[in-house]
Amino acid sequence: MKKNIFKFFSALAVSATVLTGCIEETFPEGGTATSDQIGASATALEASVNGLPSQMVQGYLVYKGKQVHETDIAYPSLMLAQTELLGDFVPVDYGYDWWNRYNVCTGMANNGYYSYLPYFTLYQFVKSANDIIGVVDINDESLSDEMRGYAGMAYAFRAFDYYMLMVLFEPVDNIYTDCSKVLGLTVPIVTESTTNDIAKNNPRATHDEMVEFILSDLDKAEACLANYTPATKNFPDLAVVYGLKAKVYLWDENYEQAAAYARKAIDTSGATPMTAAQWNDPTTGFNTATSAWMWYFHPTSDNMGNLANFTGHVSGEADWGYSALSQPMIARSLYDEIADTDFRKYSFLDPDRSFYNYQSVRGSAWLDEKPDYFSLKFRCANGDYQTYTVGASVDIPVMRVEEMYLIEAEAVGVSQGVAAGVAKLNSFMQGYRQPDYNCTLSDLREFQLEVLKQMRIEFWGEGNAFPTAKRLKPGVIQNYEGTNVPVDTYKINCQGIKPNWNLVIPIDEIDSNVALQGLNNPDPSNAIPVRPTPIGEYAPGNAGGGN
Repeated sequence: MKKNIFKFFSALAVSATVLTGCIEETFPEGGTATSDQIGASATALEASVNGLPSQMVQGYLVYKGKQVHETDIAYPSLMLAQTELLGDFVPVDYGYDWWNRYNVCTGMANNGYYSYLPYFTLYQFVKSANDIIGVVDINDESLSDEMRGYAGMAYAFRAFDYYMLMVLFEPVDNIYTDCSKVLGLTVPIVTESTTNDIAKNNPRATHDEMVEFILSDLDKAEACLANYTPATKNFPDLAVVYGLKAKVYLWDENYEQAAAYARKAIDTSGATPMTAAQWNDPTTGFNTATSAWMWYFHPTSDNMGNLANFTGHVSGEADWGYSALSQPMIARSLYDEIADTDFRKYSFLDPDRSFYNYQSVRGSAWLDEKPDYFSLKFRCANGDYQTYTVGASVDIPVMRVEEMYLIEAEAVGVSQGVAAGVAKLNSFMQGYRQPDYNCTLSDLREFQLEVLKQMRIEFWGEGNAFPTAKRLKPGVIQNYEGTNVPVDTYKINCQGIKPNWNLVIPIDEIDSNVALQGLNNPDPSNAIPVRPTPIGEYAPGNAGGGN
């Protein structure tokens, strides 16, 4: 893909404005206002804060309403990208799966959409949070609890944005690309006080610097939200702040703190994990928030298009989007790891259709035509699979309490001993997922991989398992006897991680920020040249790296 695909952005100076434009860029309709427009009134702040969750599900966000690339669907795009990076999302027809590059590890260079859109999507979010943070002095003792709460939510949003940037762009070592020059580096930090001149020479923050920055934002959010509760779960509350701290500490391998904050998130939220009835409901399953959903977003007809919506890409029942053509499936190898007594298995069509009484608003004859392992996890709102403005107006989970239980289990296992972690995992699984589950592992590494497996099952399509996988480097096997991946391009087996788990910073940002030049993550696109990888083998590494 040639660099001139970004001429539209050059005209808008996006390469400078998403980082330097954290000071001056104006967002499209449905986003937040600039800091000058916000002012310091509670009414203006409220309107701007209300725009944050709307922007997180804005269709064609980066391209300003232009239908340029179908992965331009804000935060849900990152959910799908992370699921595909894991290799857990498998399409029947890969030509209609817009996220397939993340799965097959091709076309990931610094001048392509698949580095461009995640990077600039997240910095769009950062800019909106910065505009709110920049006009509220949280050290002003006369500030009302309401105004302080608005600032607290903005700090939590920004912390989440930088957490996502960190886990996607911080490289981990692998045998396929040479990351030696950039290990321990994340992304540039841009705040409400970053000037244009600073942004043009703004280095990648180190891992430690980024973790410290994110935790500082979360400390501020915690203080600001101590006496303020958001009106809905579309906004982060105190429990979500604790959950974000748990996620950051887990990425930082500070397991003691990760366990402590995961437990604080569980206790503060009062949330209970989803039930089988909620999970597999043919009308409301994974489109209507339950008490388990600590934080979620909700697109409306005003900020989506017929192809620019999450449901149209992930729900096999939706008739208006690409999923009707791609027909999303779970990877067979992961499906086979789900016990028959685990109700999460009912989300996917078993080769033996008598295994479960599958139900769809589209009828049994329609179901009979679907492929094995076909996903029924994400249903259309109100069961409307024909009208996108209705069927895609769904609740989209960002943080569920189940994630906190699984973070707690792994973190306790590392910090307090494997037996203690196993007890936590057994308690969660037996109480909420699989009554006859019984983990008896005593090896720490094997236990951590078992927790990861449960996260991959739990968060299929949501992406939340990806940071744990990238941290643990479990190895990826996509070519095996009986694999259901559609073509040889997908049939790759990688030791540790896929090389594209380290996303590449876009060339536009490199060109506009001199501190990044020579310090980009290596292009992983040609790091696995032979496909399919032979069954039972890992693809060989590149001795010279992938640059």
